[in-house]
Amino acid sequence: MTSLQDRLLAAHARDDRTALVGLYTQAADQAADIDAACFYLTHAYIFALELGDPASDALYRRLHAEGRV
Repeated sequence: MTSLQDRLLAAHARDDRTALVGLYTQAADQAADIDAACFYLTHAYIFALELGDPASDALYRRLHAEGRV
C-alpha cells in the first residue's frame, strides 16, 4: 500500500484538493502529538474552505478545541 506521505505528494501534484482535505485529516488523526495534528488540520481546513466543503465546520471545531483559531 502507498504511504500516506506518498498519497499526499501525489494529490498535491494533481492539485486534487478534495483528496487533500481527506488526506490531511487522516494525517492529523495519525499524528504523534497535538502540534503535528493541528499542523495537518490547518492544511485540511484551508483546502476545505477553498472548496466550500462542509468538512470545514468539523475541522474548525477541532482546531478551536485546541485553541488554534
